[in-house]
Amino acid sequence: MKTIDELLSEGVAGRRVFVRADLNVPLDGTTITDDGRIRAVLPTVRALADAGARVVVASHLGRPKGAPDPAFSLAPAATRLGELLGADVAFATDTVGDSATATVAGLADGQVAVLENLRFNAGETAKDDAERGAFADRLAALADLYVGDGFGAVHRKHASVYDLPARLPHAAGFLIATEVGVLKKLTDEVERPYVVALGGAKVSDKLAVIDELLGKADRILIGGGMAYTFLKAKGYEIGTSLLQEDQLPAVTEYLERAEKNGVELVLPVDTLVAEEFPDLKTKAPAHPVTVAANAIPADRQGLDIGPETRTLYASKLADAATVFWNGPMGVFEHPDYAEGTKAVAQALLDSPGYTVVGGGDSAAAVRILGFDEKAFGHISTGGGASLEYLEGKTLPGLAALED
Repeated sequence: MKTIDELLSEGVAGRRVFVRADLNVPLDGTTITDDGRIRAVLPTVRALADAGARVVVASHLGRPKGAPDPAFSLAPAATRLGELLGADVAFATDTVGDSATATVAGLADGQVAVLENLRFNAGETAKDDAERGAFADRLAALADLYVGDGFGAVHRKHASVYDLPARLPHAAGFLIATEVGVLKKLTDEVERPYVVALGGAKVSDKLAVIDELLGKADRILIGGGMAYTFLKAKGYEIGTSLLQEDQLPAVTEYLERAEKNGVELVLPVDTLVAEEFPDLKTKAPAHPVTVAANAIPADRQGLDIGPETRTLYASKLADAATVFWNGPMGVFEHPDYAEGTKAVAQALLDSPGYTVVGGGDSAAAVRILGFDEKAFGHISTGGGASLEYLEGKTLPGLAALED
């Protein structure tokens, strides 16, 4: 895989460089609530601009249905990128239309432009190779070189991620190079004990990675909504807690395989429960009650790991040489159910090992709950991409960057 350093050494002054970034930031109206993904691509954009390239940044945001939707405009991201760069950033109001063509043509050496949301074009996400390829052809007409740096999208077989690199000389940006290097430490170069903490709502989202980790990790800590399917598989009453009943056979098999393989698969021993899901808008007090994990009342639902589990999980992380964490331990967006996620994040900080926060809601939680991002070994920008890499899958966006 060619690196951006090699590209820069060959000279990019005066050349149009298409940077596939991941500017898929959370928005409250037009206000960005977490600019982490924009800051992550800054080194690549700045290096290219400083070298005299005419930088064309493109990304998706949200899931518009292949047509323009003002709610998913990248205009706020373009403005924020300009603020972080300390320079004017031009914004094209379309992706491959008249505005994009004129905006790119108007760039001088060292200037940066952002195109409107790639997913406003049906060709970006099309399943049909010809339709996707036709859109990639139009994107290729805007550039001379391609730099892939949107790690959060490399697991997608999309036009700007997979098809476009085949049409232009290409290289991996600084962010992708860093992310891949980190993931190799979790797969090929693991220092032990290797402890994985998995949370989030649905166990189905994590089945494949659990399957893979049962042959690699020393301990797997389970939290979040997915924990209740595991507790149900052990025969416990889980009340109205989140349950994926169709996953019970797989979860039961994983529990058996973990014991057979000598992998410590650790489940909550207590949990915070309430009659109703909390109001995340008003953050009104929820008044949760702590109960044993095997004694959840029939009319209550579990919404966070309890204090004994927090202590238990911190002890299981204390001697780790390598830690991977993906998924919150509870409904961290509400203060009454944030303590479990806080405890795991703090345990990572206290751990002497190499700690990786696997993107998605975990990365958001770290920022929302006020932790120092720099204190962690690495915070990934791609939760789904990280999980698929750990599952051993070939990621289309990375395969496309190989020479």
